[in-house]
Amino acid sequence: MKTLALSLALTFAVASSAVAADRTDLDIFRDVSMQVARYHYFTIFDSVQADVDDGVVTLTGRVTLPFKAAEIAKRVARVAGVTAVRNELEALPVSQFDDTLRFGIARALYAHPSLAMYGIGSYPSIHVVVEHGRVTLNGVVNNDADRQIAHMVARQFQTFGVTNDLKTRDEAQRELEKL
Repeated sequence: MKTLALSLALTFAVASSAVAADRTDLDIFRDVSMQVARYHYFTIFDSVQADVDDGVVTLTGRVTLPFKAAEIAKRVARVAGVTAVRNELEALPVSQFDDTLRFGIARALYAHPSLAMYGIGSYPSIHVVVEHGRVTLNGVVNNDADRQIAHMVARQFQTFGVTNDLKTRDEAQRELEKL
C-alpha cells in the first residue's frame, strides 16, 4: 500500500511538472495576474506588474504595506510553471498626506459619470498610487478619452505631479501578444 501511494505521488509529481513545463509565459502571466488580483489585501492603492521570462517572474511596483510584497511573492511562487520569483516590490512610505490624496482621488475618479463603470465589480481597473504627493494612475481603461478624463480628475487635486500610466484595452492586448 505504501509503495502504491508513493508511486502515485511520484506519477503525479512527474505529470504536474510535465504540465508546468508545457505552459507558455503568457499562461503563467495570466495565472500570476489572477493570483495578485485575488489577494485579499490587494487594493486600488497598490500597483503590481509582472514580467515572465522562461518561467521566471519578476514582480515590480508599489504596495501600501510591507507584508503585501512578501505575501504576493509567495502566492506567485505557487503558480504552475513558475520556476523563480524576483520580488522587486517596494512598500510605499506611511503618510497621512498621501492617504488623503489616495482616497480623495479614488473617490473622485469612481464618482465621475464617465469612469464609474471602472469601479464596478471585485477588481476595479484604475489604481491610484501616491508616493510623497506624486500620483501615478495605473490600470486599463476602454479608450483614450477615459484615460484623459482620469488624468484631468486626478490633476484637480493639489499634488506634486500626476503621471498617467493608464493603458487602453487595445494597448494592453498588444503587450500581452508580445509574450
